[in-house]
Amino acid sequence: MGENLKTNKNILRRIFLGLSSFQILAMFRRGLFYTYLSIYLRFFLNLSVTATTLYGTIPMILSVIGQNFVWGPLSDKIQKRRIFIVIGELSAGIGIIIVWGVHNTFTNLQYAGYFVIIGLSIIEFFWSMSNIAWSSLVSDVYPPKKRSKIMGGLTSLGGIGQLLGVFIGGVFYDGNGLQYDGYGFKEGPLFFIAAAIMITSIIPMLLLVPEGGAKRTWNNPEKENNSSGELEDSKEFSLVVFLSFVIALFIINAGRNSIAIVFSQYISLPSGFGADPLTLSYILNTRGIATIIVGIIAGKLSNTIGLRKILVISSFLAVVYLLIFGLASSIEFMYVGRLIWGAVDVLVMTSSYALASLLIPQERRGRLFGIYNASFFLSWGVGSTFIIGPLIDRQIANGIPENDAYQFGFLASAIITVVGILVLFLAIYIERKQGSNYGKQKENIPEKLQN
Repeated sequence: MGENLKTNKNILRRIFLGLSSFQILAMFRRGLFYTYLSIYLRFFLNLSVTATTLYGTIPMILSVIGQNFVWGPLSDKIQKRRIFIVIGELSAGIGIIIVWGVHNTFTNLQYAGYFVIIGLSIIEFFWSMSNIAWSSLVSDVYPPKKRSKIMGGLTSLGGIGQLLGVFIGGVFYDGNGLQYDGYGFKEGPLFFIAAAIMITSIIPMLLLVPEGGAKRTWNNPEKENNSSGELEDSKEFSLVVFLSFVIALFIINAGRNSIAIVFSQYISLPSGFGADPLTLSYILNTRGIATIIVGIIAGKLSNTIGLRKILVISSFLAVVYLLIFGLASSIEFMYVGRLIWGAVDVLVMTSSYALASLLIPQERRGRLFGIYNASFFLSWGVGSTFIIGPLIDRQIANGIPENDAYQFGFLASAIITVVGILVLFLAIYIERKQGSNYGKQKENIPEKLQN
């Protein structure tokens, strides 16, 4: 038994190293590419604010469809995770090069912009197999009590990758000030680097992470000698409780993430702060610094204070940074707001993931994590495309200064987030009213973990 535990722990260390390497590279690519894509679509390809938000809406809709109706059920059926991650990243890496080449054939810049959105949407459908497999894999490998700590650690390491990606993206966007704005996308270096990172991220998965799903013997070795009354995965499942939390998460994330696409545009406005790409990277990376720091302690906070309390507190903090962006007129406050934003990102992700992993039975992880992931993926575009983007465009059309129009959009996002918090309280009430003990043993349960 002892030798078996030692072997399993060695495998877990390799898996964590593989997941860490993958997460660092993935966040590097996101910071490098998506941070500046909004500016490229808005100011180089001349799309409206609402049109730029489509790259956060249409691709995510296809991602959710792929995760819930194709890849999630298939992953559960065959209990494979690694191969889904490998195929997803490889297809995305090849696809993004194709998108760059084809979008450069358009003479009409707006048509080129819409093709980028369509191309990324097709890519996202196949890329989503990587997302659902990654979410399921963490729960396959780690016991419930450790998941928030593991997610916090992975998020913190991912923050390092994102910080580097945002900085390098700022350098390449305009060729470090030696080229024109949009150079990095138009001429291709940002597309090429992103593709190379996607393909490179496959290597640690192949070398360090064994194939398998929830039923592999190397997962959760602590269960082999567990008599301490630790948290266990759910043996009973309530769809009402699970969906009530997912709906609350969706509204909260739709509020706080609805500004993610337009924020870079706001900071770059000539009529506002007029930040150049490098200055913009410094402001944006403040969020990454907070992600790194808070990610280290997120697991301990969740286990000490309680998952639900952390989720509520971090949601209120989201309202705070949205109000800062909507009311502040000094660029220094943008740094403060981004710091809070980074902390909120980690706390919401770690606490909600750990909570979802407790509510979801292991045999349905692929399907139900697809629904959970939808609360994040759809939030990037739905709020901005259907509410914030049109709101900003309408005000600009009515003669309101662009800077003021964007700030009004941020205040609207704060209101949406408050609505989500109210729904979260309702979800907690529903769970307690049903007397739910999902993911918990009925005896010897640490009180702090119940809250």
